[in-house]
Amino acid sequence: MAKINKTEKWTFSLTLVVALAGATLLGGFYGNHLSGAPTPTELHKRLKEYTDLLSAVSTWAPEDITSDKFVYSSIDGMLRTLDPHTSFLEPKEYTDMQDRQKGTFYGLGILVTKRNDQVTVITPLEGTPAARLGIRAGDVISEVEGVATEDMPLDDVVKRLKGPKGSTVNIKILRVGIEEPIPLTITRAAIPTNSISNVLMIRPGVGYVRIKDFTSTTVRELGDAIEKLQSEGMQRLVLDLRQNPGGLLDAAVGVADHFLEKGQMIVYTKGRTPDAAQDYFAPGKHDRVEVPLVVLVNRGSASASEIVAGAIQDHDRGLVVGETSWGKGLVQSVYSLQYGAGLALTTSKYYTPAGRNIQRDYSSFYDYYVADEGADIAEVPLSQREQFKTDTGRVVYGGGGITPDVIVKQPELSRTTQVLEVRSAIFNYAVEYAAKHPDLTAEIEITPAIVDDFATFAAAKDFAPIADIRDALAKAEDRRYIERALKAEIVAAKFGFDASYRFRLQGDAQVEKALELFPEAQKLATLAANVRARGGETSPDASAQAAQAAPKTR
Repeated sequence: MAKINKTEKWTFSLTLVVALAGATLLGGFYGNHLSGAPTPTELHKRLKEYTDLLSAVSTWAPEDITSDKFVYSSIDGMLRTLDPHTSFLEPKEYTDMQDRQKGTFYGLGILVTKRNDQVTVITPLEGTPAARLGIRAGDVISEVEGVATEDMPLDDVVKRLKGPKGSTVNIKILRVGIEEPIPLTITRAAIPTNSISNVLMIRPGVGYVRIKDFTSTTVRELGDAIEKLQSEGMQRLVLDLRQNPGGLLDAAVGVADHFLEKGQMIVYTKGRTPDAAQDYFAPGKHDRVEVPLVVLVNRGSASASEIVAGAIQDHDRGLVVGETSWGKGLVQSVYSLQYGAGLALTTSKYYTPAGRNIQRDYSSFYDYYVADEGADIAEVPLSQREQFKTDTGRVVYGGGGITPDVIVKQPELSRTTQVLEVRSAIFNYAVEYAAKHPDLTAEIEITPAIVDDFATFAAAKDFAPIADIRDALAKAEDRRYIERALKAEIVAAKFGFDASYRFRLQGDAQVEKALELFPEAQKLATLAANVRARGGETSPDASAQAAQAAPKTR
């Protein structure tokens, strides 16, 4: 990393969060300033053609469209010829990315989303201005500075809620059980954007940490989380990297350093230029966590998440459980452009300690992002993927993401249950239930009467026909899911999202499998330590024992 810091170039492991209409880059900040360079004559001609074309379109197009739209679109088209992760960041996107990676911004301290076209509070963050004023889950922000939010895009609402530290914002909220809107004036303050969203003991002796992205605060947060869990008697750990799209490469190295021995390789990069080649070893800066470890991944795990999971898997430090990860093995360097924009340019590929580049094929951008989104993305037959060996001699695979040691897919739910979830039927019922039952506790029991009441509520609100809801409830898996979701959302509405998280994990098939695998994870880590003690020599017996310690289930 010294070379990167010396040149003031921060290199990042990034990923894309993709919607059907486009993509938004999540990644790093503090990029180089990308200045102009002398242009060859041929390039100068092409640039002249471009400016002539831009002038003609701006003058003669049937609609008056600003030049930045044409320029930004043409930049996007140019970069699309490279790879799916090289991206131009418009000024607002670049600023938002910087805020995320710095780990703080100034605002109210609430998580909001659009539910039924209303800007709805998911949860206030503990200790923030919103929490101190008593804003609750389910509150609807109906106005910001006198402007109705119903038809306002969510990004615009969030932009209006943010502002300079110490400034105020006037809002009105609608709350279940109160007829008139509640006016509030809130003073903005620094809001931490924690990258570790949940830390708890899910069973006696079993700690759980969920890292939702990799930012400049992740390593410090992980150290605090481990210290907290150890004080509560942690003897085993589930590290949840599901739906983690990545972030800073430095943060991935720091996280892996908590679990690997000093000097063990975490990742290395190679590119077209000599300075793109970097080796990253565990620096030994953090107290090593030596408890049995299981790492959870799924399709939403990408980039920095895959670096951590790959390093742990290649060194046999723990078991990887869940579904095959996204498969992003490219590294971007982020450069600052004039006028506040940025460029995330792919400058190298990264490789796991065993030599794997796990980048999926992107010859078709459509297939890479859109096609077959509901399927496991890495169902390229393992026989067609390049094989590598872990420290103990186990076979792992390159290309197509990180293949878990134990593959566990979440149960399929009926269409009706998915509709109830997506349309926020369970969330809305929970908000009303909590408002009507001020004395409820976090140990609420979801009785058949509550389930029936929910069915009647959902049908009356036209979330789904009552017959379809009852059909879904007749299916064991759907009913268990709805009961768990009802408990979690009711607890969240009353006590906050953090209080509800342990109930959300109950019945999670991947978490349940992880809890069964700690003995195997411990055996594997012990075998790997023995191999390293012998100078890296792997005996046939050790390889056989390692294979038995980590059976693959498909």
